Amino acid sequence: MSRTTIKAVSVEPLNIPFPEPFNVATGSMAEARNVLITIKLEDGSVGYGESAPFPPSTGETQETALAAAQGCIQLLEGKDAANWRALSKLILSVFYSQRTVCAAAEMAMLDALTRSYGIPLYVFFGGASSSVETDMSIGMASPEHAYELAKEAIARGMTRIKIKVGGKLEDDIARVEAIHKAGPHVGLTLDANQGYTPAEALMCLDELIGRKIRPLMLEQPVHKYDYEGLRYVTQHTTVPVAADESAANSAEVAHLLAMEAVNVINIKLQKCGIVDALEIAALCRVKHIPLMIGAMADSRLATSASAHFVAGLGGFSYIDLDSPMLMVSDPFTGGYEQKGAIYDLAGIKSGLGIERKP
Repeated sequence: MSRTTIKAVSVEPLNIPFPEPFNVATGSMAEARNVLITIKLEDGSVGYGESAPFPPSTGETQETALAAAQGCIQLLEGKDAANWRALSKLILSVFYSQRTVCAAAEMAMLDALTRSYGIPLYVFFGGASSSVETDMSIGMASPEHAYELAKEAIARGMTRIKIKVGGKLEDDIARVEAIHKAGPHVGLTLDANQGYTPAEALMCLDELIGRKIRPLMLEQPVHKYDYEGLRYVTQHTTVPVAADESAANSAEVAHLLAMEAVNVINIKLQKCGIVDALEIAALCRVKHIPLMIGAMADSRLATSASAHFVAGLGGFSYIDLDSPMLMVSDPFTGGYEQKGAIYDLAGIKSGLGIERKP
């Protein structure tokens, strides 16, 4: 038995409310209904991992995630966290349809392991940088409310805003115009969350460009399995097109890249887990495909893991890690120091640097 042997694993629900419902093309969330996995090693090091299921995107619920996380306990206890890749493979082989739980288990193992090693997680991943700059998202709100939310985001120091679209075209265009009016100098990305047909996606872009509003990127314009539709949109616009729901794992990403269906890939640790995220990043770098990092309804805990991943690897063109800013409260502290849109990791001594609030 080594000092990094997993001594105990615990699982509990993690519910965090939003100040107002956050609406996207595939659904609405009034609160994050997540799952917390805590791992304790023989040397006393403690690691935290968060599962953030969202049924329209992952096919998971808090109830299924809790059941899968409970099943992980017997797979992990007594094993050496230093063998985290082999343990990740084991968990995935059993709970392959509960990917957010697999991601949470990897997160908790690596947090505990790097705390034991006495190094920050971003250094473990490569230490390319020690900070990241996020955007801030605005849901499918009315133009008037979107304008006010954009003003608030800009006052917080945001230089990029991500806008949820994928509904009625006229409503989407009015929302984007209002946000552009609130901050003409701010970079805008659009996320349709599978809400458009290929023709609608191109109409939206044409209408906006005709109004002299050129988005930096359009994310997941069509249904996740409509690979040909994704390729059609990509081939008929000069605006970069990103895959999100279509890029749930490295096999899907390899298929999309072979098809030349998109020119940006959004990695979400909740979708694919950390091991597969490393594979996706490598695939994209070989093909010179820009990378994005995104999140589900992640608290500061899972957001910190994504920030450490991005800072460690470097080279991400689009960063969308704003979900803790959209929550009423957060049960965690640390992980990073926020300065406007910047998440600064330089002060982290070991692991994620996350602690639970009393």
